[in-house]
Amino acid sequence: MAAAWAVLAVMLVAARVAPAAPAVAPAFLWAPKNYGFCSNEAKEVVHYQTISQNSLAKSVLQEGGWSNLVCSRDGAQKNVDVAVVFLGSKLRSSDLSEDKQDDQALANTLKLSFTSSEFSMAFPYVAMSDDEKLENSLLAGFAESCNNGFEGNHITYTDTCTVSGQDLKKHHNMDSIRDLVMSRTGNNPSRQTDLIVFCSGGFEDLDPAKSEGELVSELVDMLKKSGTKYTVLYASQPSVLENPSNLPLGRYLAEKTNNNTKASLGKCDGECLVKSTLLEGSFVGIVLLIILISGLKCMMGIDTPSRFEAPQE
Repeated sequence: MAAAWAVLAVMLVAARVAPAAPAVAPAFLWAPKNYGFCSNEAKEVVHYQTISQNSLAKSVLQEGGWSNLVCSRDGAQKNVDVAVVFLGSKLRSSDLSEDKQDDQALANTLKLSFTSSEFSMAFPYVAMSDDEKLENSLLAGFAESCNNGFEGNHITYTDTCTVSGQDLKKHHNMDSIRDLVMSRTGNNPSRQTDLIVFCSGGFEDLDPAKSEGELVSELVDMLKKSGTKYTVLYASQPSVLENPSNLPLGRYLAEKTNNNTKASLGKCDGECLVKSTLLEGSFVGIVLLIILISGLKCMMGIDTPSRFEAPQE
C-alpha cells in the first residue's frame, strides 16, 4: 500500500514541476466599417495561435490595417479619425468559454462589437508578462514595427496609464475624451488619426466607481453616437493569470448570436473526448494498481505454518 501511494505522489510531483505554459489573455480588434483596412473580407477572424505582446502589436499594424493610422508614411490614406486602445485587467482566456461571466456587461459589449462590425479580429491567446505593463509593450511594438515612424504627437492617455514622458496629454474623465472625439468628427483637415490609450481602471478620480464592462460600453456608445470613424483594440492583462496548459479553445465571442450557440457550447468535440478518455483510463489504472499492490501485500502478510501436527486422540 505504501509503495502505491509513493508512485502516486511521484506522479503528482512530476505534474507540478512540469514546464508551465505562458499565461494568456485575449485581445479583440474591430471597426464598424472596413475603412479599407483589408481588401478581403475580414469579419470575425480568429487567430487561435498563442502569440506574444510584440506579435500582437505587429498583427494589429499589418493585418488590422493600423500601420496606415499610427505610422508616418507618405501617401498613406488615414480613413479613421480615432483609434482606441482599451487595456483591461479582468478578462482571461479561460473566461471565453464560460456561460456566466463575472463581468457580463464586458462580455456582451465585446461579443456584440465583434459580431456586428464589418471588420473584426480576435486573438484569444496572447502571452502576457508581469514584468512590463501592457500599454508600454504595445506602444513599443508599434514604434518598432513603424521603423521609428510612430506618431507620438497624436497619442493621448487616461491618467491611470503608467507611461511617462514630457508633454503627455492625459484625460481625467470621459468628458475630456468626448471633447477630443467631437473635435475630430467631420473636422479633420490634417487627416491625422488620434490614438487614445484607455488604461485599466479608467480614471484616477472616477466617482462613482464603474466596472470594466461599464467603461467599455460607455466608450463604445459615445463613439457610435458621435458619428466619428473609429476603430478599437481591446486587450486584457489580468493581475492574476492562470496556467493555460489545459484551457479549452474558447470560441464564445466568435459564435453567432442565434439559438444554437448555447447548445453548441455544451458539446464535447473529438479532442475533448480523447482527453477525457485518457484521463478516465489513467484514474482507473491507478486504482487497479493500488488494488493489485494491496492484494499482494496482504498475501505476503499471511503466515501459514509449513506443517500441521497430527490430531491428538
